[in-house]
Amino acid sequence: MQKVIGVTELQRRFRSIFDEVAKKGIPYVLTRGSRPEAVLIPYETFLHYQELEEKEVLARFDRLVARMAEQNAARSDEEVAADVDAALAEARR
Repeated sequence: MQKVIGVTELQRRFRSIFDEVAKKGIPYVLTRGSRPEAVLIPYETFLHYQELEEKEVLARFDRLVARMAEQNAARSDEEVAADVDAALAEARR
């Protein structure tokens, strides 16, 4: 279960809060002026979120590649290469 703590209180109790997060796995929502602004989470949880984000980026890339392949299915490799060359030339101007 997550806990909520203000930044000022966090500064006063940092060591004990840090131990709760690191040793007990309790996440803390950090607030400033009653607005949530950040979260203090265990490192393992952070790594898990990073992995999920990477998987989502790769899935989006795969969907984009599939969509491009579908849209270019009727075009020859030479036509695609000519379009790429033209786009690169345009970008270099």
